[in-house]
Amino acid sequence: MAAARRDRNHSLFLGLLPWPERQAVARALRTETVGGLVLLAAAVVALIWANTPWSGAYEQIRDFHFGIPALGLDLSVGHWTADGLLAIFFLVAGIELKRELVIGELRTPATAALPVVAAFCGMLVPATLYAAVVATGGGSMDGWAVPMATDIAFALAVLAVLSTHLPSALRAFLLTLAVVDDLGAILIIAIFFTDDLNLAALAGAFVGLVVFYLLQRHRVTGWWWYVPLGFAIWALMYNGGVHATVAGVAMGLILRATRDTGEKASPGERTAHVMHPVSAGVAVPLFALFAAGVGVSAPVLGEVFTRPETLGVVLGLVVGKTVGIFVGTYLAARFTRARLNPDLAWADVLALAVLAGIGFTVALLIGELAFPDPAAAEHIKAAVLIGSLIAAGLATLLIKRRNGVYRHLWEEETRDEDADGIPDIYQPSGPVPDGDGTDR
Repeated sequence: MAAARRDRNHSLFLGLLPWPERQAVARALRTETVGGLVLLAAAVVALIWANTPWSGAYEQIRDFHFGIPALGLDLSVGHWTADGLLAIFFLVAGIELKRELVIGELRTPATAALPVVAAFCGMLVPATLYAAVVATGGGSMDGWAVPMATDIAFALAVLAVLSTHLPSALRAFLLTLAVVDDLGAILIIAIFFTDDLNLAALAGAFVGLVVFYLLQRHRVTGWWWYVPLGFAIWALMYNGGVHATVAGVAMGLILRATRDTGEKASPGERTAHVMHPVSAGVAVPLFALFAAGVGVSAPVLGEVFTRPETLGVVLGLVVGKTVGIFVGTYLAARFTRARLNPDLAWADVLALAVLAGIGFTVALLIGELAFPDPAAAEHIKAAVLIGSLIAAGLATLLIKRRNGVYRHLWEEETRDEDADGIPDIYQPSGPVPDGDGTDR
């Protein structure tokens, strides 16, 4: 880390984070890690339940309908979790993206270039690889977007199980990748996976978002304004034919991310503080519970590696994500002023790229949208699960090999000998990192 702090001529990639940024990242990752463990448990329960003599009960619960038919909201439990609860997940994702754009790593072109290029390549290469596989095997192109998503919660759950000492900069880079990745996923869902459009409902949703913006603009507070309005926007978006999770992202991007004078927390921060645990601990695990219940048998597993669509998903997640993110990161660093932290190596970027191949939640959602036929969707789900497990296993091997280096860096950046709550590396007596992670 000392070498990293001495670099003054370049924008340091994976260097020491500024203290406020590190605190914000730590808060976000702490919730995501706990949520990831709950998500992992929910996925395991779903898999076990769907492969027992009680699988019929699982399907009955998943397919049970309830709601408000007069509002066009008579949905199954599975659809409520996918269209309703995941809107909370994307609301939090929208808030995280807004924070990154306003005060985080994406606030300036110089700092945004590297993670944006890496995330873009990490979406483009898997889609291209999927298209190549299905074109060769004569399969369906409908699933091209399935292997494009990274599941940050699942990835952090893997890190938690490993008990690794991954430095905060590596975790922050993974989080930023996932934020950009989520934006790409929601754009894909909004553009390519829409039903017949109801323009009147969409116009109503747009008006609702304008009202939401004006309430924020005029500093109107009180959940009683925003909760009913948010539900109305979500319902109108759903009935408009655009996937309802788009409403969550839109509201997240509208919420103010900066604090007014004397304000302890911005509306975005307050909303994220309340909704992040709900998203990570309830919404996403419940979606996983009713989306990951795939019947696993020898024929199904065999078909994953013989069908062009499922093979394309597995290779897209395991190979496409790794190649896309690693090559994108290398090219961005090669042709910009960014320089890799000398205390780390490109092997660490490779490990993160492999870890990003865990594409669980959003990949399952896109798989359901791309393949409405239940039989085809089951095979795609199995491919997502297998691809994510392979990526997790490979990442585990790579990270464990480097964990000694990570432990040393982690101990140095968390040492607090004066017990004042601020690591010694951030004390005024030492170098103080500026906004891009270098000294000033």
